[in-house]
Amino acid sequence: MSATGDPADAQASADAMAAAMFGRDRASRALGMELLSVVPGRASMRMKVREDMLNGHQICHGGVLFSLADSTFAFACNSYNIPSVAAGATIEFLRPVHLGDELTATAEEKIRARRSGLYDVTVTNQHGELVAMFRGRSHHLKGSVVDTA
Repeated sequence: MSATGDPADAQASADAMAAAMFGRDRASRALGMELLSVVPGRASMRMKVREDMLNGHQICHGGVLFSLADSTFAFACNSYNIPSVAAGATIEFLRPVHLGDELTATAEEKIRARRSGLYDVTVTNQHGELVAMFRGRSHHLKGSVVDTA
């Protein structure tokens, strides 16, 4: 919800933040990530695995999976238009990801407090198979991501 308590205002604020932040996010765009949705406390992104994302075993590099989950986490924890940064994160790799796989990451807020939050991110492939689980802790900063006034 927004400061006024209006869900429409909260969504408008989340949309403005997402547009501004994604426009400045050169890393996510360079990796071919697509922002699918942002609502207060949640976000989804998609990315197709390219040849330059494969490691020496010819599977997707773990750092690329982490980046997708981390970017999705960033949009979820900034969705209230309060600047938030990662305070820590962990990831579990559950199955290999291959060239051409289309990955979808979905971040969901578990708890949000005055200065921090906890978010879980699932990463699935095009078959709906869970390939990674990420948990991120956020730290809220002062100010706003974008001026919505």
